[in-house]
Amino acid sequence: MDKKTNFTFFKDRSAVASFTLLAIVLLILFPLALDSFRLNMLAKYLSLAFVAVGLVLCWGYGGILSLGQGVFWGLGGYCMAAFLKLEAAKNIAAEAGTDQIKALTTVGLPDFMDWNQVTELPYIWYPFKSFPLTLICMLVVPGLLAYIISIAIFKRRVNGVYFAIITQVLCWIMEILFVTRQGWTGGINGITDLRTCLGWDLRTDSAHTILYFITVVLLLGGILVSKRILHSKMGQILVAIRDMEDRVRFSGYDVSNFKTFIFCFAAIISAVGGAMFTLNVGFMSPKLVTIAPSIYMVIFCAVGGRRSLVGAVYGTLIVSFGRTYFSEQFPELWMFIMGGVFILTTVVCSDGLAGLIEQYGGTVGSKCMKWTGMDKRSCPMQGKFKAGKELS
Repeated sequence: MDKKTNFTFFKDRSAVASFTLLAIVLLILFPLALDSFRLNMLAKYLSLAFVAVGLVLCWGYGGILSLGQGVFWGLGGYCMAAFLKLEAAKNIAAEAGTDQIKALTTVGLPDFMDWNQVTELPYIWYPFKSFPLTLICMLVVPGLLAYIISIAIFKRRVNGVYFAIITQVLCWIMEILFVTRQGWTGGINGITDLRTCLGWDLRTDSAHTILYFITVVLLLGGILVSKRILHSKMGQILVAIRDMEDRVRFSGYDVSNFKTFIFCFAAIISAVGGAMFTLNVGFMSPKLVTIAPSIYMVIFCAVGGRRSLVGAVYGTLIVSFGRTYFSEQFPELWMFIMGGVFILTTVVCSDGLAGLIEQYGGTVGSKCMKWTGMDKRSCPMQGKFKAGKELS
């Protein structure tokens, strides 16, 4: 049998090994080692890893540095939060037999709308009465916004730092929109107090565990689809665009179409992560779609390796755990520490964790085999330390 047909999604066996190792860590080791609370926290971090995977596609391979990827992540989260909030309002309406509940809220409306004197459900909320329509909106709304931005920018050949600045401005605009339209979005507090999904209580330990596994499966699925794209002709053209855009254009390709596709795909992946964040945490806030979270998402990708899909997941976990630890131990200094880590990473290893393993992994592996007396040809890890190939 042809060896290539065994690994449709992977370039070689080392890529299979790295993906399998990640799956074992997330699906077996962490659930065995962590309790429900820690698993829920880990699921929150992995919800952010969707954005890092999208950034690997559009930044690491497409050369498109987006500093506003949190917008798409937040839109996916807001779509899911809108459905959950309407379900919460419906539950209150079912209990509206008492005068106390009738006095507190307008039956059937989310509580924040009642507080802002909105008497009827806004028309943009109608699709979120249905769970299937919510799932469609969760993918279509961020994808459509990314498409509009792409058509407006890539067709005019806006690249590099200008594109990064525009995406940052987009974050700022979206934050203002979410905060000022508080009758529709919950304002600065966002959409909170989300307890059930299709009648399923999201606050229980069993729900936290199940949502963790759903998050992991969706993330691994997103990585597989991304690998399939990168190992196709589309991926080769993206790399060519990143390295020599003018030459690709002179060869007859419409560069803007390829950039549009990968940017929209990255936005949709990010939106899935945002929806899972809402389910795992139980709220969505405009503070999560502003500039600072989007910068953190770029750091996830940079630390893990901007050309490594699996490395981006590790980078997200490392930075997120570090952020939690440093903020607890050094509440006044943790931001400086995180900034220092980012600067050190970009100076010492510009390709992140994956770059470090690629540079030193082979040497370490050879020394280990020499110390253990293992024959290089019989070593099961032989040839798997080339992390640039392994993790990509």
